[in-house]
Amino acid sequence: MQAITLNNGVEMPQLGYGVFQVSPDECERCVTDAISVGYRSIDTAQAYANEEGVGNAVRKSGIDRKEFFITTKVWISNAGYEKAKASIDTSLRKLQTDYIDLLLIHQPFGDYYGTYRAMEEAYQAGKLRAIGISNFGTDRYLDLAHFVTIKPAVNQVETHIFTQQAELQEIMKKYDTKLMSWGPLAEGKNDFFNHPTLKAIGEKYGKSVAQVALRFLAQRGIILIPKSVNKNRMAQNFSIFDFELSDEDMATLSAIDTRQPLIVDHRNPQFVEMVIGWKA
Repeated sequence: MQAITLNNGVEMPQLGYGVFQVSPDECERCVTDAISVGYRSIDTAQAYANEEGVGNAVRKSGIDRKEFFITTKVWISNAGYEKAKASIDTSLRKLQTDYIDLLLIHQPFGDYYGTYRAMEEAYQAGKLRAIGISNFGTDRYLDLAHFVTIKPAVNQVETHIFTQQAELQEIMKKYDTKLMSWGPLAEGKNDFFNHPTLKAIGEKYGKSVAQVALRFLAQRGIILIPKSVNKNRMAQNFSIFDFELSDEDMATLSAIDTRQPLIVDHRNPQFVEMVIGWKA
């Protein structure tokens, strides 16, 4: 598995397994399947209500904890120094681990400065190996990164063939913050799996639409966490490091970018009001 070196020297697998919208009842089974396929990086969150399932699967795998890279996220209802500090310990308990490899602020709302201070403290105490953010656009990213002591190692945002985040990725190079994609398969929107350009390029390499789309992001140095509850598709998503897209194909795929969010618009007031009121 290829690794990405974060800005504090920690190595993170470039490809992981995401459990967003995986039900608590299914999570342990899905993560167990992912582990059997070869995934060692698992991405969860307090708001997903399935941290316990991730913890159970990792513990029962019999594989040394050090072989795994576990990411979770602090939700808005746990924002602020005191609440975030308590929620970190709760996540550690649910994940059945002494440390979290990467902890992110899930949304750029609420007292995320207080949350980040709690994360910096937990990092210095050895509870976290790396810290970062999620869903921070260029303005809020730069504001936070400029003032905090420990620069964000990762910013996890909607990133896929239709929303490529090239500008954000370039801006984050100033602080060596890595771009991490959620929704790398665009959640199937825009008739993703039948996209003619992706299909045509896939035929050249003997690869699926999903594999081409994931490989495109991987070649841009982006961290990926595709989700599937189907073991065969997990294996297909995992098999993207045995081919390389040409410069011409990379340029063709770059031209598909709309530079607009497709799945979630964090500037939409209805969406913001919804997530602010959502308790984890």
